[in-house]
Amino acid sequence: MGERVSEVFWCTNCLNMSTRPRVSFDHRGWCNACQWMEEKKTLDWDSRKRELHELLAKHKSTDGRFDCVTTVSGGKDGSYVSYNVQNVYGMNPVAITVTPALPLEIGNRNLKNFIDSGYNHLQVNADPKVMRILNREGFILTGFPYFGWLMAMQAAPIRMAVNLGISLIFYGEDGEVEYGGSTALKNKAIYDIDFMRKIYLEGGQDKVLKASGLPMEKLFFFMFPTDKELGGRPLEIAHWSYFESWDPYRNYLVAKEHCGLEEAEASNSGTFTNFAQNDQALYALHTYVMYLKFGFGRATQDVGIEIRRGAMSREQGVQLVRLYDGHYPEDFIELYLDYYGMTRDEFDSALDRWANKHLFEKKSGRWVPNFEVK
Repeated sequence: MGERVSEVFWCTNCLNMSTRPRVSFDHRGWCNACQWMEEKKTLDWDSRKRELHELLAKHKSTDGRFDCVTTVSGGKDGSYVSYNVQNVYGMNPVAITVTPALPLEIGNRNLKNFIDSGYNHLQVNADPKVMRILNREGFILTGFPYFGWLMAMQAAPIRMAVNLGISLIFYGEDGEVEYGGSTALKNKAIYDIDFMRKIYLEGGQDKVLKASGLPMEKLFFFMFPTDKELGGRPLEIAHWSYFESWDPYRNYLVAKEHCGLEEAEASNSGTFTNFAQNDQALYALHTYVMYLKFGFGRATQDVGIEIRRGAMSREQGVQLVRLYDGHYPEDFIELYLDYYGMTRDEFDSALDRWANKHLFEKKSGRWVPNFEVK
């Protein structure tokens, strides 16, 4: 399965790999994330700021009720968006967290720090037994180790917004535009549930739900509301990154100063950074499976961000990717086996299913690349 090695190449600017889903390249060999980096420098951000003001004015509450939803984990991006929505633009948001399956202690601390810094907050704890089944089926059938949580991350905030009479929902960045992928929303502020199903769940929701065998009454937080449930409500879902030039490092600094964000003591599994994606143990497995599927992992993603913001050269990035990418998440393996209810052989079989045989070969029980990042 997957791309053949002869067809593989890397962005000549940032190291995005040609195997990345939905990525595109120009005549220079620059990926669409790097093209967007260039475009952002001359974009009419004032016009987009006016769009934002109009959107917020349309939804602003005049009677003390919540007027929008922000999605948060306690990490840098959701904290940054919530800080701006509430403290810069004067809205009255309710921040919503969907609890991940295997939360990390630093993630729990950061979420508490965020709440304590002055936010109304709701935490959705979708049935852990149901999430475990969906995560397991997602791991096996789609190569997404936390597919159940991903479904809830998309659906539950919308469910809560509808129940609270809120029509405006903010997520952080459009990862497709910012990091390489679909450019469908590059010049479009508002998107819908169908886009979430197709792009963020990669069309796999129905397959996983069917395989789970779970009854509908167990799936409330994992299923998008129907048109009947929406009752004609004109939901407006937006990425904050549409309205201003997105900078993950700036977000980190703002979240650290205003929302109590703490870094991990050491670098995270599979990369050289310590201040992003600290909320759950399954993220390390997610990026390892991503590496097996496509040939790039967490370090490639982080390197791309640093190169595009001018903090790292491509040559430095190559060295870091060679050093960190493809790290087998050994520290969490026993946790994963217990969580999924798998033997080591079953777990390895699930990994084998998603390993790109054109990019990797198995030696001494581990998948090793037959390519070199360049």
